[in-house]
Amino acid sequence: MKKLVIIPAFNEEGNLEKTIQDIRENAPGFDYVIVNDCSTDETLAMCRRHGFSYLNLPINLGIGGAVQTGYRYAYYHGYDIAVQFDGDGQHDAGYLEEMARVLRKTGSDMVIGSRFIEKEGFQSSAIRRMGIRYFTVLIRCLTGRKITDPTSGMRMVNRRLLKKFTEEYPKDYPEPESVVTIISEKFRVSEMPVVMRKREEGTSSISLRQSAYYMIKVSFAMVIARMKK
Repeated sequence: MKKLVIIPAFNEEGNLEKTIQDIRENAPGFDYVIVNDCSTDETLAMCRRHGFSYLNLPINLGIGGAVQTGYRYAYYHGYDIAVQFDGDGQHDAGYLEEMARVLRKTGSDMVIGSRFIEKEGFQSSAIRRMGIRYFTVLIRCLTGRKITDPTSGMRMVNRRLLKKFTEEYPKDYPEPESVVTIISEKFRVSEMPVVMRKREEGTSSISLRQSAYYMIKVSFAMVIARMKK
């Protein structure tokens, strides 16, 4: 099976080299592509210097647009499996083969790597954990399903879901909204435990103030997505 790691990157020059090394060493059966979301640092120059596989967006599309670009690349290049993987060093490529096995064994359309099943490793900040719990409750109210880590950026999908995301994908803070949509459309979603790391360099592209705005905006989008189905 053709498997691709999609790495959305905005100003990740300090982390990408380690991320690619991790994938090469611990997930050699996966190809990868970095989606440079119009970074203002040396991300693009570093990709060129090291000969990394990358796509360069001429304008900043945000996380949703960058990830959808990767999904479109995966679908039109014939990949069977694609996994979103953060470029900030928080994710561990050693879990990717197991995620692919779970995807096939369970017949799932998506497998989410959850840091909250076994609660090991970096658990995010207290404020963000509150936000994550809020989305877990909201998703359960809307769909009847409990997703322990609805904001996880470590998500693997099969080709069936690749096709859907190629055509339609949320633009702002897309993880919880897209989960509501696909569960409502009877796609199968599973979770498996993973351990995540704390970001070593750089800062998150979403500030605390933006997080509050996105929580309100995405909550409305999730309710609307459920009402459409």
